[in-house]
Amino acid sequence: MHWFPRFDNWKAGLFAAMLVIPALLVLYFLKLRRKEMAVSSTFLWKKAIQDLQVNAPFQRLRRNLLLLLQLLLLIALLLSLARPIANYRPGAGKMTVILIDRSASMSARDIDGHSRLDEAKKRAKDLIDSMPRHATAMVIAFDDAAETLQPLTTDTTALRNAVDRISPTDRKSRLKLAYQLAEAQTNFNPEQLRSDSNLPDVRLYSDGRVLDADELAVRGNLVFEKIGNPASKNVAIVALNAKRNYERPTEVQVFARLANYGPDPVEVPVQLSVDGDVVDVAGSKTRTTYLLPENWSKETRKEYDDKGGRAQEDSVEFKLDLTTAAVVKVEQMLKDGDVLAADDVAQVVVPPPKSLAVLLVTDGNYFLEKAVNSLSLKNPDTMRPTAYDGPEVPTKYDVIIFDRYKPKKLPPAGSFVYFLDGRRPDLPDMRLKIGKDPAGKPVMLEDVGVLDWKRDHPILKDLAMSKLYVAEAAKLDVPQEDVVLLDGLKGPLIVFDRTGKYTNLVVAFDVLQSNWPLKVSFPIFLHNALQYLAIGSDMDVRPSKEPGATPTIPRANLQKIGDIKQIKLKGPADTKTIKVPDTGDFVLPALDHVGLYTTDPPVPQFEQMAVNLLDANESNLVPSDKAPGDINAVTVTAQNAPARLELWWWIVAVAALPLLMIEWWVYTRRVHL
Repeated sequence: MHWFPRFDNWKAGLFAAMLVIPALLVLYFLKLRRKEMAVSSTFLWKKAIQDLQVNAPFQRLRRNLLLLLQLLLLIALLLSLARPIANYRPGAGKMTVILIDRSASMSARDIDGHSRLDEAKKRAKDLIDSMPRHATAMVIAFDDAAETLQPLTTDTTALRNAVDRISPTDRKSRLKLAYQLAEAQTNFNPEQLRSDSNLPDVRLYSDGRVLDADELAVRGNLVFEKIGNPASKNVAIVALNAKRNYERPTEVQVFARLANYGPDPVEVPVQLSVDGDVVDVAGSKTRTTYLLPENWSKETRKEYDDKGGRAQEDSVEFKLDLTTAAVVKVEQMLKDGDVLAADDVAQVVVPPPKSLAVLLVTDGNYFLEKAVNSLSLKNPDTMRPTAYDGPEVPTKYDVIIFDRYKPKKLPPAGSFVYFLDGRRPDLPDMRLKIGKDPAGKPVMLEDVGVLDWKRDHPILKDLAMSKLYVAEAAKLDVPQEDVVLLDGLKGPLIVFDRTGKYTNLVVAFDVLQSNWPLKVSFPIFLHNALQYLAIGSDMDVRPSKEPGATPTIPRANLQKIGDIKQIKLKGPADTKTIKVPDTGDFVLPALDHVGLYTTDPPVPQFEQMAVNLLDANESNLVPSDKAPGDINAVTVTAQNAPARLELWWWIVAVAALPLLMIEWWVYTRRVHL
C-alpha cells in the first residue's frame, strides 16, 4: 500500500509558488515611502516614527508573525493547487494490464444496489487515475472469450473510455485466453526485452468464478480485485429438459431443476407459461419447491437432517398438450433479495407444425378428397391404388391415407391412416387385427352407435362424437398396447396402433357407410389426426442454446425463403441487421444474452431460438477467496480502504481556513492596538 501522498498537479503548484511567494516577501522587504507633512505633535505617531526613516528602498526583514501566517496560508493553498492524493490500495505500476470480467455472474446486483461489473469498472478507473507519469496500461474484457478494448497506451482518457465501453454478457467465464492475450501484448513491448525490466502488473477485476482455474498461469505481478458479496441470495434454474411423450406425441413433458445459492433454506414457487400466458396446472398457477443451500457443508446438512428439517424438493415437472408452435417458459418466482436475473428463467422452443406432405390412396371418395384438400396442406396428392402398387414406394410423404385399400408394400417407416372397406376389411401386418369368425371371414358389426371416446386425446379433443352413426364396421381385436380412441356400442371404431417403425390410425368403417362426412367433426378430426401423426414422426423439441452461441444456418434453409439480402436478428437486448452472403452457409452473430431470439424473415428451423444460462458455476455467486491461477497473489476486497484519497480539500479545511482566521485575528489585533 502507498500511504505517502503524491501530487497530480505539481507543475502548476510549483509555477504558482515561484510567482506568489517572492511577491509576498517583496512586500515585507520594501520600505514605506511617506509624504512629508508638518504636524503639531508626534505623540500619536510613535509606531509610525520608524517608518519615517527612509534612507533606502529596502530594509532588513524583521521577525513578523503576520508574515509567517501569510506564508503558511499561501503554502497550504499552493499544496492544494498541486492536488495531493494518497493511494490506499496498490496504485498502477509502470506497465499495467487491466482484466475485467463481464460474464453472467458479474451482472449480480449485490454491491450497494449496483452490479459487480459496475464496481469493477469503477475500481479500474480509480486505478487508471493513479497511473504515474509515462506509465502505460491496457484494458482486456473477458467472459468465455477475451477482447482487447485498448492496447498499451499512456492516454488515461482512452483507457477510461475503454472501460466504459465494457457491456455485460450472460456467457460463462474462462480466463486462460485473457491471460494469453495479455502476455502476447506485453511481451511485444520493447521495454520488456530489457534484462532489467520489471514484470508488468496484472490487475484482475472479477469474482474469480472461472471454469479453467486449474489451467491458468500468468507472467506478471497479479493483484486479484475480488468483487462480490459472499452472502448474496440467488435461486437459479440449473437444468431444463423438454420432450414429447412417445405414446402421446402432442404431449410435451417439461422438467426443471433448481438450486439455492443463498445462505438459508427457501421455498420457491415455479411458474410455467406458454407464449407468455401462464398455464394453470392442477388448479394452481405455480408449483412449489423447497431448496437447501448448495454451499452447505455435509456437516451442516447432517445437523439440519438430525433436527428434522424439511426434505429438499429441487425439481418440478409439467405436462401440457401442444399441437402448434409455442415458446414454453419456466420461471422461479422468488424475486425478493435475488440478485441475479439471468438464471431465473429458462425457455424451450416447440417447433411449429410441419407443412405436411400427405398422400391419399383411393379409388374415389368425394368426401375424403374434399376434406383433405380443405386442410391447406403443402402437398395433398391423390393416387389410385394401381399407381401406388408401382415399382417405386412413395417415401416423401409425412402421412399416407389408405381409403378402403390394403397396401402391398410400405415405406421403411412412416405414419398411416386406414379407412377400412366394409365389404373386404383387411390390414397390413400390425399388432391390431381384424376379428374373424370360425370360418376365417371378417366379422362385421351393423348399426353401430357411439358408446364413448377419449375426450382428452389430441385427435378427438373438443369434438362431439355422440351422434356419429355407422351402418357397418369391422370388428377389431385390439391388443393391450393399443389405444381405443372411439368406442362403439358393439366394438371399437377408431384405434391408435404402433408397430415397429409404423404409426397407424385405424378407422374400422368406410366413411361412406356413416353420417360422419356430414358432421363438422369430420374435417377437424382429419386435421388433428394428420398433425398428431406428423408430430409423432419428429419427436424433437429444439434444445436451448448457451449464451455466446453462434448458430450456423445452412444455405438450404435460406433458399426456402427466397433470395434475401439481409436478415434481422431480434434479441432481448437489441435488433441487428445482418448481410446474407451470396454463397455458403450463414453464421449468426453471438447470442450473448439470455432470452428469445427471432429471425425476420423467419428462417426455417431458426424462426425462434431460446438462450438459457443453466450454469451452476455462474449462478453460484460466492466469490473465490484466491486469485485464479496464482493462489499467492495479492487479493483486494471491497471492504478494503478506497483506492485513492484526494487530500487537497483536507488541506483547505484543516490548514488553510484556520490559518486564514488566525491571520485575520492577528491583523485586526495589531490595527486596534
